[in-house]
Amino acid sequence: MSDHVLMNRTETEILWFQRRSFVQAAAAWTALGGYEAAHAQSRSNIVELLGDALVNGARLLPQQVIQTGDEIVTGPLSNLIFVLGNSSFHVRQNSRFKVERGNTLNAVSLLRLLTGAVASVWGRGISRQIVTPTLTAGIRGTGVYTEVFAGQNNRSYFCNCYGTVAMDARGDNLVSQSSYHQAFWGEASPKEGRYLTPAKAINHTDEELEYLARLVDQKTAWQTMGKKGIKDGKGYMEDKPGQMHPANPGA
Repeated sequence: MSDHVLMNRTETEILWFQRRSFVQAAAAWTALGGYEAAHAQSRSNIVELLGDALVNGARLLPQQVIQTGDEIVTGPLSNLIFVLGNSSFHVRQNSRFKVERGNTLNAVSLLRLLTGAVASVWGRGISRQIVTPTLTAGIRGTGVYTEVFAGQNNRSYFCNCYGTVAMDARGDNLVSQSSYHQAFWGEASPKEGRYLTPAKAINHTDEELEYLARLVDQKTAWQTMGKKGIKDGKGYMEDKPGQMHPANPGA
């Protein structure tokens, strides 16, 4: 089990992939054709739904298909895992977001997260965005974790677990290149004049990104490289003298 730090989350939420119900659901997903079948819309694209969730204001059912253009709200103690196009998503409880349509029905152009948290793995393709109240992340093929802290004036957390991401927060922008968890705060108010600041790796694990990648026949960067780095939020596979976080003003 990889190291992980919790902030306003429980072990049960973070270790969802250990549940027997998810293991069974993932096995059934694969046996019934996986994301290829979901992409062809010959089956539901919901891998697992626990608890209550709404889609466009109506109750979401496990046999339904989530489409681009839908707004999803998850309730307390709920858990939602689904695949859309060549990307997979794990939505934690008390989350609200919308997946906006790209150039095809199954292509997500933008994930707008208003509250809560979403872990996601994105297949390669056209540039897409994740937008929160305090930051915007432009992504291609990558794995990320995003959370909005409503009790902190919607301060947002974003971890580029692996891949290349263009980060922007009210004009404070940079390019994040990560092989092992490069994390940021999107500040509600500037800190030392900056809206993008360094963060630690919190509230997500290597294993959940690996499971999400597996759902869409992908591997994480550390699986491909066969090794892991230090999970300190800087994003590097190897810790070398002088390495700085890209949001550090001294970098």
